[in-house]
Amino acid sequence: MIPSTDYIRLLPELILIVFGLLVMLIEPLLGEHNNRKGLGAIALMGAVLSILASFYQTGYEGAAFFDMIHVDTFSIFFHVLIGLIAAVVILASFEYLNLQQIRYGEYYGLILLSSVGMMLMSSAVELVLIFIALEISSIGTYILAGFRRNAPISIESSMKYFLLGSFATAFFLYGVALMFGATGSTSVYTIATTLAQGATPLAYVGIALMFVGLGFKVASAPFHIWTPDVYEGAPAPVVAFMSTGPKAAAFAVLLRVLFATEAPGWFWLIWASAVLSMTLGNIGALVQNNVKRLLAYSSIAQAGYILVAFAAAKDIGISAVIFYAAAYAAMNVGAFAVASHLANVGEKYVTLDDYAGLGRRAPGLAAVLTIFMLSLIGIPVTGGFLAKFYVFQAAMQSHLTGLVIIGVINSAVAAYYYLRVIVYMYMREPQRDVPVLKMPFALGVSLAACLAATIYLGVLPGRILDYAMASARVLVR
Repeated sequence: MIPSTDYIRLLPELILIVFGLLVMLIEPLLGEHNNRKGLGAIALMGAVLSILASFYQTGYEGAAFFDMIHVDTFSIFFHVLIGLIAAVVILASFEYLNLQQIRYGEYYGLILLSSVGMMLMSSAVELVLIFIALEISSIGTYILAGFRRNAPISIESSMKYFLLGSFATAFFLYGVALMFGATGSTSVYTIATTLAQGATPLAYVGIALMFVGLGFKVASAPFHIWTPDVYEGAPAPVVAFMSTGPKAAAFAVLLRVLFATEAPGWFWLIWASAVLSMTLGNIGALVQNNVKRLLAYSSIAQAGYILVAFAAAKDIGISAVIFYAAAYAAMNVGAFAVASHLANVGEKYVTLDDYAGLGRRAPGLAAVLTIFMLSLIGIPVTGGFLAKFYVFQAAMQSHLTGLVIIGVINSAVAAYYYLRVIVYMYMREPQRDVPVLKMPFALGVSLAACLAATIYLGVLPGRILDYAMASARVLVR
């Protein structure tokens, strides 16, 4: 008999499943030319209720469903973060779908059902369940990437994402099998107990293969090759979703697997991937003229900064990862929301030349995008500044001076291409007439939420940092 508290510990996922299925069931009943905003409203309600359910879980921490799920401050944080990302992306999609003439309401259902997998990844403490959650998350994003069905580049991005993602998932599953062979269990805590008595070569290989699978999801080098093409072809709101939600969930899994198990051989994997991600991501972004590709390479570099905190391997390092995940979600979703609005019908206007003179044509929109760019650089009074500060502080306290120097140099390099966007908006004359549509209310709300979160995390980060530290102590207890 499964106790009722187990269902409470799975309540956010259950709510998303119910609302996701409800969207799927109602969609066929609507006429072909009917507006799908009603389905979006249902999906938004589901995302908000899942966030409230996550807060409700605070009094019900503990294991559930035969110790496969563990609800604690760590998982609750990521549940809320993923729910917020889903809600903001749904809001940003209302007018986008109408503008692009995408009349497929299952779009909203796929966002909710993908979020189920992401939330489950953050609370699962059993490797097979983590694999299942990873697949639930991935399948939805594979489909969402190709939702601009009339655009060949969107279909291409979906196919690339699916094929390369399948290979990465296979690596992860093989790593789980090897870890089972090395320890006789797929439970994270049982594995930790076994590895404490000594690790076999099989365990080292298992960790390496699992890191390959998760490295693909977070777009860290050298597993990043899919990112620019997929981000360029996928619908802009979908890119906002898949560049933050799956990444946050995969980082949550990495934190649990690496730190809860004290897995062997992970340090140099993390170190090398951090350096490669920061360097290749920033160098790649320097030569981009397409804003979506620029932000894609930026996403690779941002993953590298987060991995710097992983290498620190202390309470402060884990809390820095958690804080960075929240700050990155706010500024990146906001940046892609602006890009989706400016892209117009068919996403025709996505180059830097199309952004020329935006400061005069749409001063409010340009100002909002400027704040997101400054936050991505790491300018004070933004969440991006404190996120980088805590990452580098954690690394310095762990005596990783070389890694910090590489990170600071890369941050200076990154400032060039972020500032380049701002220069085009305020200091370049437009080469062609690029229409800027009136700001829809739903998109305005989503941008306001991202902007408020970005500033809040840069000015009043204390409460989030305290929660991040409490979450870190859960993993290293």
